[in-house]
Amino acid sequence: MRILTDSVHNKARILDIDDDRIHRDLRAGKVVVVAGFQGVDEHGNITTLGRGGSDTTAVALAAALEAKECQIYTDVDGVYTSDPRVVPAAHRLDTVTFEEMLEMASLGAKVLQSRSVEFARKYNVRLRVLSSFEDGPGTLIISEEESMEEPLISGVTINQNEAKLTVLGVPDKPGIASRILGPIAEANIEVDMIVQNVGADGSTDFTFTVSRTDYDQAMGILKQVCKEMNARAVEGDNKIAKLSVVGVGMRSHAGVASKMFQALAAENINIRMISTSEIKISVVVDEKYIELGARTLHTAFDLDKEGA
Repeated sequence: MRILTDSVHNKARILDIDDDRIHRDLRAGKVVVVAGFQGVDEHGNITTLGRGGSDTTAVALAAALEAKECQIYTDVDGVYTSDPRVVPAAHRLDTVTFEEMLEMASLGAKVLQSRSVEFARKYNVRLRVLSSFEDGPGTLIISEEESMEEPLISGVTINQNEAKLTVLGVPDKPGIASRILGPIAEANIEVDMIVQNVGADGSTDFTFTVSRTDYDQAMGILKQVCKEMNARAVEGDNKIAKLSVVGVGMRSHAGVASKMFQALAAENINIRMISTSEIKISVVVDEKYIELGARTLHTAFDLDKEGA
């Protein structure tokens, strides 16, 4: 059997799967074992799929074989409403949609890598996360069309691998964002949340977040950019964290952001930055408040009670 990929050797993408041999062996009653995480390009060179490659291989095989379900066995027994180590009241979800799982994976949940979920959504392969150590139903990941109900919020995620950088007093004119973020992109540093404020004097402050592991490199780049642009200064903070609520029910319910902000304000947790999409709201807060914030939101959105 051949898994054909492109030639990006450390993060190859699957292009095609020759599944004839698998079908033949299955019809013969054989147990088929396939090496995950790898493939070959059109020149016959061995490639690797990068982070989450084994899960992605499993999903790709399930899609090629038109399997009813792809089961992923891991060290947890499913997808939880939040990290149980931080939120003791967190509980396992019976089902979650592809869209919600993608958001949770990108926002800090470590159950599945987003690439495998993207592949499953593209080919509509039902995924089930199960424990390698104990029996149980796990969590079924399905399309939104299959979901019988759409809870307002399905999960609260935290990401402590965050850092914030601000370029102060840059000219407020076209092209400024590109001049700041261009060198950051060239250094292969991924940017997450972005906020730009306009000052009364025709200048602006430009703030964005990066992975904490990229903080020192990004700071060095921005100090040089600051000189070139005659900006006032560069400030940074690597003691922040991102707190998010995720749920497809947001599409049809108003007031989620207001409820989230009120709950955090009641605990005197200051919000530094805000980012939203159709099914998630993320805020940046001081790192010392992240666990309190997660527990507060878990309670505020009625996730403490299983089956809520």
